[in-house]
Amino acid sequence: MMATLAEFTKRHGGICLVVAAFVALGVVYSVVTPLFEASDELWHYPFVRHLAQGHGLPVQDPANVGPWRQEGSQPPLYYALGALATFWIEADDLPRINPHARIGDPLPLGNKNMVVHSPEESFPWRGTALAVHLIRLLSVLMGAATVFLVYRIALELFPERRALALGAAAIAAFTPMFLFIAGSVNNDNLVTPLCSLALLLIIRLVRNLQFAIRDWALLGLVLGLAALSKVSALGLFPLAALAIALAAWRRRPPLQSSPHAGRARVGAFLRGCLVVFGLAGLVAGWWYLRNLLLYGEPTGLRMMVAIAGPRHPVPTLRQLAGEWAGFVMSYWGFFGGMNVPAAPWFYRILNFIALLGLAGLGALALRWLRGRDRPPMPRLLGLGFLLAWLLIEFVGLVRWTLMTIASQGRLLFPAIASISILLALGLAELVPRRWEGAAMAVVGGTMFALALMAPFRYIAPAYARPSPQEGINIPHQLEANFEGKLALLGYDVEEAAVRPGEIVRLTLYWRALEPLEKDYSVFVHLLDENDLIVGQVDTYPGLGNFPFTQWPLGKVVADVYPVPISPTAYAPSKARWEVGVYDHATGERLRVLEPTPRDNVRFGEVSVLPLPGPFPNPVRFNFEDRIALVGYELDRRAARPGEALHLTLYWEALAEMEENYTVFTHVLGEGARIWAQKDSWPQGGRLPTSAWHRGQIVEDHYELVLDPETPIGVYELEIGWYLAETGRRLRVLGKGGFVESDRVLLSRVRVVP
Repeated sequence: MMATLAEFTKRHGGICLVVAAFVALGVVYSVVTPLFEASDELWHYPFVRHLAQGHGLPVQDPANVGPWRQEGSQPPLYYALGALATFWIEADDLPRINPHARIGDPLPLGNKNMVVHSPEESFPWRGTALAVHLIRLLSVLMGAATVFLVYRIALELFPERRALALGAAAIAAFTPMFLFIAGSVNNDNLVTPLCSLALLLIIRLVRNLQFAIRDWALLGLVLGLAALSKVSALGLFPLAALAIALAAWRRRPPLQSSPHAGRARVGAFLRGCLVVFGLAGLVAGWWYLRNLLLYGEPTGLRMMVAIAGPRHPVPTLRQLAGEWAGFVMSYWGFFGGMNVPAAPWFYRILNFIALLGLAGLGALALRWLRGRDRPPMPRLLGLGFLLAWLLIEFVGLVRWTLMTIASQGRLLFPAIASISILLALGLAELVPRRWEGAAMAVVGGTMFALALMAPFRYIAPAYARPSPQEGINIPHQLEANFEGKLALLGYDVEEAAVRPGEIVRLTLYWRALEPLEKDYSVFVHLLDENDLIVGQVDTYPGLGNFPFTQWPLGKVVADVYPVPISPTAYAPSKARWEVGVYDHATGERLRVLEPTPRDNVRFGEVSVLPLPGPFPNPVRFNFEDRIALVGYELDRRAARPGEALHLTLYWEALAEMEENYTVFTHVLGEGARIWAQKDSWPQGGRLPTSAWHRGQIVEDHYELVLDPETPIGVYELEIGWYLAETGRRLRVLGKGGFVESDRVLLSRVRVVP
């Protein structure tokens, strides 16, 4: 046994090194990433814990969603293995959600943490922390199996090109997002090696022609286990059927020369299908039958969509194409809850490697089409199956994205073997064969360096918390005492002037005066001359990572608050800061005791400057590629009940239009009640949109008369377009064609006594 192992290590030392490096990096990712901050881990783990506590499989109900949310509709094999590994741990507590989390938001505004973290998560682990880290370690080992299988598949196709196989394994192993997911609780970690193993068996079947009964049985078992891990594995079944048919058709003589060859081929195909799919059905069929009986369809996907939320409206091809950049980013490395991106150069390097690989594949395909060095048919078939599996997964992912928002490249990881081998093959095509090993080493080494850097440069800083200090220099002094619990000692501002759409950073200097029992939230407002909010952030301290209940007494905490300025903020104006503390559960604010009781502190001044452009308050809102709002102006932003606000809108025609659209302008109060309204064709009906020409600028005036019964307060100013014949509103498209809304909210207005 030892001799065999030593011989394998000597012959395959390279892959042993790559797998070892993957395991080491996977452990680093699993330790650096805080609990429940990996993609969907917040919902995968409760499914594991539910099984570990002996409660059986969850029954999904959109009206009564469990802590596992849509993940409770996933096939259960991964969760059952996690439960077997952790059932003995007392871990009944579930994570506490950060109510201010910015999930899916890549902007550097903090609150990357989806949950509230505590010192109990620190090493030595116990309870929930121990359970999660054990499952993460199990997942890393599953990822290591995937890396090894990528190597084996490549060797199956190119047994004489060990460097190519090693390069493909390195590409898979050092894909940062693959490491990130491998270091988390996620059922992709099981379905990926199972799909890779099934792919290996299918390729062997196509290449070797002769397949013993135990090989048929193994393929059926693996297919069944994969289908019991994730629904996306079902795409392997038609590939397996095709492979069985090819193997039956290409069986060697004398069978092919027999007059009964056709019947024998059909018999071989039927026997293969019976063994493979019969065993797969025995392993996984019960799960799909259960779904059929419970939900009326076998996959459970409709229930997942009902809980995760359907995508409405269905995106156009242009909108899907607009999601491509984020899709690619999330394949290479989009960490946290899709809210911790790497630097742009990080993706440029990885995309450059991928583009080189694609260029090499194109050159290779062209060379083969010209008949030069064309490989034997079994190898071509094997490569065809690699490509077919990738296409099946991609088409399935596009279909899923049409059902719910899921444009994440990491969902292609079940096909990571196909992607990595094809990329390695393309890269190798660009260099002479004698340099193939060096080229693979350069690519693998580059990706290893990026993968090693990512946890420390991007993931860890996103969850860092400020360090309390004994003494600190405070640029601008304040003395605000919040009910004897907190003292706001002062502030500092990086920017004295800011423009709409930009970010201004405010540093507040706090001190805890007594142990706090509640995790109070902080609100930071930037108010204009009419006390209208032009910028706002609500958060737990430490950008969400350092709640008040964990603060030491007496020490000063310098806490930074990045405040985004509304893109429709009215400018120019002078703004001042307003800061307060409140209980998020009740909305009740802490009172400032001195010098007079109040529920906030106001201080400082920031200039809000207009953006450059030919129109007042330049903006850019695209209404379905027909019309763009490019600016607006108000004669005032405060008025009494019964008075009028004069609004000027500046439109740009983006296309020639046959329809005559109507502009709506509303002053909205609570419950979306309209207190002032003017709907009209542009310029009081004198310039219908059917008369517009592409590129034309239209200056459009509206008088909004406030209802005499309008209560005192702050109101939204809403504008948009609709077609009077149908009532359908034009939708506002964001970058890449995303549908953002069917209206635009301009500056708020205040109704005064």
